[in-house]
Amino acid sequence: MEITPGATAPEAVANGIDTLAAENFEALREDRIALVTTDGTTMLDGRRSIDVLAALDGASLYFIYEPDFSGETNPDGAADATTNVPIIALDSDESPTESQLESIDRVLVDLPDCGSRLTPMIALLGHVLEACAHAGKPVWVLDRPNPLDGFNVEGPSNDASIESLFSYQPLPLRHGLTLGELARLLNRERAIDADLRVVTMAGWQRAYLFENTGQRWVEPLPGISSQRAALLYPALGLFEETNISTGSGTSEPLSLFGAPWLDGARLATELHEANLAGLKAEPREFTPDPKEIVFGGQRCGGLRFTIDDVQAFSPPALALALVKALRRLYPQQWEYSKLEALLARPDLIEAIEDQAHELDDLWVPDPEFFEVRAKYLLY
Repeated sequence: MEITPGATAPEAVANGIDTLAAENFEALREDRIALVTTDGTTMLDGRRSIDVLAALDGASLYFIYEPDFSGETNPDGAADATTNVPIIALDSDESPTESQLESIDRVLVDLPDCGSRLTPMIALLGHVLEACAHAGKPVWVLDRPNPLDGFNVEGPSNDASIESLFSYQPLPLRHGLTLGELARLLNRERAIDADLRVVTMAGWQRAYLFENTGQRWVEPLPGISSQRAALLYPALGLFEETNISTGSGTSEPLSLFGAPWLDGARLATELHEANLAGLKAEPREFTPDPKEIVFGGQRCGGLRFTIDDVQAFSPPALALALVKALRRLYPQQWEYSKLEALLARPDLIEAIEDQAHELDDLWVPDPEFFEVRAKYLLY
């Protein structure tokens, strides 16, 4: 049944782990399990996935693989404070080792995602699939909602020939897939061929934004503390490798955008003329924490973004408007060439440099992606 955008689920959407719980976890009995998750990942009832799986009768939670995207995860050798299960930190370039996987029966992946190609979670998921395929171990992805919905696909795709932490697989900025669907796509399109099962959600529909799911927010990455922040991430996160602060080290990460050389009022005027739906941009000065790498302790001129219509707002449209405005207003100050690390598209960097009219035409998904994506949809 199709829903009207903005409609809310009649009951809270059940995650993959809640689906297993409804089956009394029968499929996991007598298994030795490794769990890829974050400390804050919970079931609908608020219990941590770690606690629930560690308490299963007849099953053993051997390892917790915890993503380490900020360098703040517990070091190897540590144990979870509640369950005493060993924690193994994984950054996006690491995989579970063969010796670790030898001691377990299956790997479960229960991770919240942010709905954007810019997350390092995609590369981590791919490396987990690769390691499990090599070791001959089944991997189950316990699915969760895409907080940006599973319907809208927007923004430029990365070049397949340029593989990096943020361009592990050709995807648009906003891909419209759940993590389980991404796992299916990666497993087949990259010929990983892991023994993969996606444990699906119950009650989720593709047009749901996170606020429609009835769920409590689980932070997918540091700083993405709400659906609004997740919506801004595909836009503002694109600038994090350039000399722009996106609010890290302030009380409003992924709401603020600025630099010491930036005039917020002038940039606000430019964005107003771009007529971006669902968004307010107001001039705001801010000073990131002195410990921050980007402009720490320096007063920044800039903007504070507020999304007043989550259905109408387009993150890639904001990103494009900012690229155009910064290139025009600050041709010497803004280090636009550093966008290449996240865009992974030399033709886009050239069009930005030349302020070419065809930039609008290039700022779209690869048409072939829609055909690829369609093969892996579960809902």
